[in-house]
Amino acid sequence: MRLTSIVFEGCEQAAVVTPSGLVPLAHINTHLKKNWPTDMLSLIEHGIDTALAADAAQVNTTIAPNSVKIAPLYRHPRKIWGIGLNYLDHAKDLNAPYPTAPASFMKNDNTIIGPGDTIELPPQSERVTAEAELGLIIGRTCRAVSEQDAVSYLAGYCLIIDMTAEDILQINPRFLTRSKNFDTFFSFGPELITLDEVPDVLGLTVGTYNNGKLHRENQVRNMAFPPDYLVSFHSHVATLYPGDIISTGTPGAVVINAGDVTACRIGGLGTLSNPVAKRDW
Repeated sequence: MRLTSIVFEGCEQAAVVTPSGLVPLAHINTHLKKNWPTDMLSLIEHGIDTALAADAAQVNTTIAPNSVKIAPLYRHPRKIWGIGLNYLDHAKDLNAPYPTAPASFMKNDNTIIGPGDTIELPPQSERVTAEAELGLIIGRTCRAVSEQDAVSYLAGYCLIIDMTAEDILQINPRFLTRSKNFDTFFSFGPELITLDEVPDVLGLTVGTYNNGKLHRENQVRNMAFPPDYLVSFHSHVATLYPGDIISTGTPGAVVINAGDVTACRIGGLGTLSNPVAKRDW
């Protein structure tokens, strides 16, 4: 199943993506007398199951995807974990030592934007990079779980573009939090893709694009720390809650400038893209 968030009837609300169009959960509730949560985060907390797809198939009224604005999947996760240098090639890009454990950092929800929203380059930085990544969305409370059990705690996957003020980071590695947390520095969506849609996550190819040109791509199987390890590892650091996000690292970061359009493409999952502008204050 694929789910998205749309701006519809004055608010951001969850919708099921079907071959014939988008079905808002509010429509399912109205037509079938159901009680599904209508925003994405509440739906994740409630639990996503196959009954939702069956309900959506019974609703004849759909919305054309190009007739509504696609929003971020949700606005306020409790945690966003980012993973640095999870591909060997990206460590070489930064002349950084290859980590022997996940190089984790945190991002705040002020950074969140959705598909098509503008990435704003802050005046404090002259070198901002964009990084395509596979996102893991936690589906149920997860604490100290094994690698073998980790995937069962996921609600699904998404696409992410993570930004870094790289020149600030290069001044001092202790500036990582600041370099990662400017407004608009985390785009995610356009869909939450459930596990049944991705039979081989290690076979996915993640690509960073800018202005339609491929900058760098790599397969998930070439991560130093694959998705199941990342979930397990971080569940031993801090309890993970429904809606928490783990951004698994990029195959390569591309420098972005005002006027660019940067994108994440993951084969089989889709494309996420955002225009870039210079902040005017």
